[in-house]
Amino acid sequence: MSGHDGALGAPGEVTGGRLVLLGNAIVDLVMRVPALPERGGDIVSTDTTLTTGGGFNVLTAARRLGLSAVYAGAHGTGPFGDRVRADLAREGVDMVLAPVAEEDTGFCVAFVDGGGERTFATSLGAEARLTEAHATSVLAALRPGDMVQISGYGLAYPVNGPVLASLVARLPEHIRVFLDPGPLVDQIPDEVLAPVLERCDWVSCNQREGRLLTGRDDTEEAAAALAARLGPRTGVLLRADAAGCWLVPPGGAALHIPGRRVTAVDSNGAGDAHTGAFLALLGHGLDPSTAVRGANAAAAFAVTRHGPATGPTLGELLDLLDGEPLAARLSSALGR
Repeated sequence: MSGHDGALGAPGEVTGGRLVLLGNAIVDLVMRVPALPERGGDIVSTDTTLTTGGGFNVLTAARRLGLSAVYAGAHGTGPFGDRVRADLAREGVDMVLAPVAEEDTGFCVAFVDGGGERTFATSLGAEARLTEAHATSVLAALRPGDMVQISGYGLAYPVNGPVLASLVARLPEHIRVFLDPGPLVDQIPDEVLAPVLERCDWVSCNQREGRLLTGRDDTEEAAAALAARLGPRTGVLLRADAAGCWLVPPGGAALHIPGRRVTAVDSNGAGDAHTGAFLALLGHGLDPSTAVRGANAAAAFAVTRHGPATGPTLGELLDLLDGEPLAARLSSALGR
C-alpha cells in the first residue's frame, strides 16, 4: 500500500486515526413515489423529507461505530449550509474549512420508488467551489494515521476535480486514501482520476461503477480486473448489494464475502453506510475481511430504514448479528 496499515490495538482503541472526508455534504430532498413519472408526466409523492446527505452519510456511519470524523469539504452561507453544519455538529463531526461567502450549499432531489431504488438530480453549490487555499488548509489539518475518503462526485466537478487530484497527490505517505468512484466515474477526466487511483490504498465501488472502470459485467471478474489495474498496493471492494461484496486485499486474490438477506425499504445511502462502517472497523484495528463482513451487515441494516444516513450504532449492529461469531469480534474490537 502507499499508506500504512496500522497495528492492531487494544479493544476499543482506534488505531487508524480519524476519517477525513474530502467529499461533499449537501442537503437531500427525498421524495417517495410509487414509480418515476414518464417523460413530461407528474406523480404525487407519498412522503417528502429534507435531510443532510452526500458525504454526511459516510461520516455518520463511521461516527456511530466510534471513529473520529472530520468534514474537510466546502460548505456555503445560507439555510442549506446552516443545516449541514448543524447536523455535522449533532453527529460530533469536526470541520476544517470556514463557510464560503455569498453562496449556499447545494442540494439533491432523490426519488425513491416503490422498489426502494433511488434516482437523483443534483444542484451544485458552495461544496463544488474548492480552491487551492482550501487544499492548503486541509493539508495543514491532517494528522499521522488519518484516513482520507474521497468521492468521485467531487472529482467530476470541473472546479473541485483538479484541486482534489493535486491535493491527493501531495498527501503524506502515512495517510491512507480511500476512493468511492461514484456513479459519475465515467465523467471524471483521466488527468484527474489517474493520479487519485495511483495514490489510493482502497477503492470501493458498486457493480455499475466496477463495470465502467473495467468493462466486465461479472462481479468477480470486475473486482479482479480492477485490482490488476490498480496494482498490488491497492485493495478493492466491489459491492454487490444483497449478494455481498468481493474483496481483493492488496496483492491478494478476490474473495467473496456473503451479504445478508433483508427486506429493503430504501437503498439510499447503503453504499455510504458500507463505506463508513468499513473505515470505522479498519480504524479500530480489524483486518479487511472482518471489516467487510461488518460493513455488509451495516449496509443490510441501513436499507431496512428510511433515509440516507441510516448506518447502525454498534448496539444496533450487534443486535442484527444476534450472537454470531462476528458479533463477538466486533464487540471486542470496539470495546463494548
